[in-house]
Amino acid sequence: MEEIEKLLREIKKFYKKEGRSHLPWRNTHDPYKILVSEIMLQQTQVDRVIPFYNRFIKQFPTSKTLAKAPLGEVLKTWQGLGYNRRAKYLWEAAKIIAQEGFAGQKLPGVGPYTAGAISAFAFNKPEVFIETNIRTVFFHFDISKYKKTRKISDKELLPLVAETLKRSKMQPRDFYAALMDYGASLKQNGVKLNSRSKHYTKQSKFEGSARQLRGALLRELLKSSANKAQLIKKFSPARSRGEIERELTKFIAEGLLTFSRGRYAVAAK
Repeated sequence: MEEIEKLLREIKKFYKKEGRSHLPWRNTHDPYKILVSEIMLQQTQVDRVIPFYNRFIKQFPTSKTLAKAPLGEVLKTWQGLGYNRRAKYLWEAAKIIAQEGFAGQKLPGVGPYTAGAISAFAFNKPEVFIETNIRTVFFHFDISKYKKTRKISDKELLPLVAETLKRSKMQPRDFYAALMDYGASLKQNGVKLNSRSKHYTKQSKFEGSARQLRGALLRELLKSSANKAQLIKKFSPARSRGEIERELTKFIAEGLLTFSRGRYAVAAK
């Protein structure tokens, strides 16, 4: 297909001149470090992730050091990055990896994309996967040839990614890095096409959201345990009793908090 050849010419040219080789996770093939980066990059911008990644890897340089750490310490290091369940998933995954390695393991928080990215970037395997920047590139070059009024599924795009990878003659880790870097550049230059995807959802605003309240509650409880009355007093009237109770209940269900003798605390294990 002519469109694939055009795409490959463009991404190879761009990658050679402007590839993001400065990204710290690009300078390692360690699957643990790549897992950390991929979990952090879920729903978070690259530039925001870099300092958190560097700090996290300094604190927990291996899966074994992370696996041995108390959950509270992990959450403190994660603070400010948001979506704290990701930190717990990563901590749980480290426990599995430390004992059994990566091969064939079902890891918490790791879906098809993350598993594919680890295979490509750590092990250089020709896995086929899609994420937001890859979608942008394929929509930009209109390789799918679908009407622009119709939403396109990843299932429809995956064969095109596979064909492009095959034709590229590139190492898988370089192919995906080039695609992602080019897609990120398109977005920075105002090319926003992911609304054409069936999987596109617009992120809700942070101010006043449950995400904001969850972060505030966790920060408070990382300082010390507290009872419900103390937490309601701390966050009212900006947040209602019902909102606070709902998020505390969710935290317990997720294993991030415990409730004992009338007090909430960050889970120890």
